[in-house]
Amino acid sequence: MQQIARSVALAFNNLPRPHRVMLGSLTVITLAVAVWRPYVYHPSDDTPVVKSITLDKFESPHLLPEASEPIDQTAPEPEPEEDIPADDIDKDVPENPNVHDYTVSSGDTLSSALNQYGIDLSDINALVSSDKDLRGLRVGQQLSWTLNADGQLQTFSWEMDRRETRRYERQPNGSYKMQQELQKGEWQNSVLKGEVRGSFAASARSAGLTSAETSNVIKALQWQMDFRKLRAGDQFSVLMSREMLNGKSAQSQLVGVRLRTGGKDYYAFRAEDGKFYDRNGSGLARGFMRFPTVKQFRVSSNFNPRRLNPVTGRIAPHRGVDFALPIGTPVLAVGDGEVVVAKNGGAAGNYVAIRHGRQYMTRYMHLSKVLVKPGQKVKRGDRIALSGNTGRSTGPHLHYEIWINNQAVNPLTAKLPRMEGLTGKERTSYLADVKSYLPQLALK
Repeated sequence: MQQIARSVALAFNNLPRPHRVMLGSLTVITLAVAVWRPYVYHPSDDTPVVKSITLDKFESPHLLPEASEPIDQTAPEPEPEEDIPADDIDKDVPENPNVHDYTVSSGDTLSSALNQYGIDLSDINALVSSDKDLRGLRVGQQLSWTLNADGQLQTFSWEMDRRETRRYERQPNGSYKMQQELQKGEWQNSVLKGEVRGSFAASARSAGLTSAETSNVIKALQWQMDFRKLRAGDQFSVLMSREMLNGKSAQSQLVGVRLRTGGKDYYAFRAEDGKFYDRNGSGLARGFMRFPTVKQFRVSSNFNPRRLNPVTGRIAPHRGVDFALPIGTPVLAVGDGEVVVAKNGGAAGNYVAIRHGRQYMTRYMHLSKVLVKPGQKVKRGDRIALSGNTGRSTGPHLHYEIWINNQAVNPLTAKLPRMEGLTGKERTSYLADVKSYLPQLALK
């Protein structure tokens, strides 16, 4: 060690004087930094300087630096539901917001169908454990469910066909109990005709349709017309298939409908896949874009209807997705519709809500500028606003929501309407059915 020290000292002494001065100064500075200790503030009371927060397992994605919302605050919510104006149809044909319906489409599994509504995977697995047949959903089958106060799946109904329905009820231990129901009635087709006198709902009721049947008629024709603009004297004819039990209708299914307004006829017929098409087998739904911008931006906060506030321990759902994008980015309508809200201010900042048909609603929040007005009709791809950082927001982003049948769904995975039509054998079979239905729908 001494020999090493002598060698170092000899090498140092042989350096030119300016180099020895520079090296010595660096050594002194290094030693000073090593022994220096900053002053630490010690509060006089017992208040902790750092607050410990226990996070729920679903909160980890929101810890990322690019997240648009602080984790100790609730997510910006849309303005109160009362801000979405209800029209005459909403009042006359009330929906049950606690019951959610879904028609199985091509490629659907139980998991993909329910997960887009934010239903937890553990509930889906428990449901399948109660009935392995749920792994074999078929196109056109009907699903419906309710949630409890904690957002967990409470009841579930699977209409396998018109004869058999299976119902599942949540048990205290989180499992599900299945009950099979076999229909014993006879299905019969009946035609109900009428003229518009006052609202369509009241006219349909006078013709013998129930509230649920009227709602199904409106949904079948929702993309072709605005029912609020029907005029006195307009005619309609509805073909219903009803299960008759002890002389009474136990349940029903809409087969086809014809409505004449302004001298023009509108048709909708149900196909085997549970969707409605026109006389030629063309789809009635207007296609939606997946994203409300020209290009896809990074998602900074995901959809999570069961997100817990780590401070309060209460559920503070995030009912949409946040896209991190620069202020002033054009925001586009994802589908044809009518602007029902265009407001400034509040926690959601400047925001726009658009109604698409009767079942779909989209919302766009924290905008820097709104470019549309309430009541304005918009087309898919129209500019409706510019993105911003208004309201309760911690950074430039767009908060975007999709609601189906009054329930928020995941915009990234939701099954959205598409422009489509029947082909091949399905279309041939469908057209044969339509040919037999048309004479029954003759108007008065």
